[in-house]
Amino acid sequence: MNNLQSTTTLHNGVKMPWFGLGVFKVKEGEEVVNSVKTAIELGYRSIDTASAYGNEEGVGRAIAESNVPREELFITSKLRNADQGYEETLAAFEKTMSKLGLDYLDLYLIHWPTPKYGTYIETWKAFEKLYKDGRIRAIGVSNFQSHHLEDIIKQCEIVPMVNQVEYHPRLTQVELNEFCKKNKIQLEAWSPLMRGELLDHPTLVEIGKKHGKSTAQVILRWDLQNGVVTIPKSIKRHRIEENANIFDFELSESDMNKINSLNENKRVGQDPDLFNKR
Repeated sequence: MNNLQSTTTLHNGVKMPWFGLGVFKVKEGEEVVNSVKTAIELGYRSIDTASAYGNEEGVGRAIAESNVPREELFITSKLRNADQGYEETLAAFEKTMSKLGLDYLDLYLIHWPTPKYGTYIETWKAFEKLYKDGRIRAIGVSNFQSHHLEDIIKQCEIVPMVNQVEYHPRLTQVELNEFCKKNKIQLEAWSPLMRGELLDHPTLVEIGKKHGKSTAQVILRWDLQNGVVTIPKSIKRHRIEENANIFDFELSESDMNKINSLNENKRVGQDPDLFNKR
């Protein structure tokens, strides 16, 4: 991973960029269009959205206006909780594709397991159909714990290719990461900067000074060196550029251990076992 276009190879052979732009809470319209276009112009090739974000149309517009060939981009979206279920998933996917204005999706994720409803197995079977039909290049999940993944592995044909979860130095998800590695599921971080809560942490500031890098750059580099794909969100050009400027330095083993030791199993998002909002 030596530049912004560096990729990891998923277990089905599809190449996914290690680094991308997330657009959670980026407003539909000019804000998301400008954010995505800026990222693509700066060399980003991976864009991560979701039905629940309400900005798929803007992401699609930015892609269409970017002048970068579609096959060079890696576009991810996610199924909204309320759309889980076999037929519901197939219908929701068509809506997402219409909003994005795309013929195929690179990665589609079940956004949350919502265990209370017990629908993620039939939802996954719809994902398998879409994958086999060639509509999606890779399928995965988001916010799934090891036991949710085990259910899919036992009851379905295809092992998820990606699991996107909350991941940052206060929530290192060590056991989940090991489970995913063992099953060749690529872990991906959302909220890698803990919504800004970690940017003044003295340990991270100190490591940043040593390398001449910002705290955010240190955290994002830590993600990559732990083998975790990362998709920080920003709407500011200088921040989008700064976030991606992490391929010209390397954290030492001592740096990595110091950052790993900050874990408190602390979430800023919902607990996947308890979050069932539809």
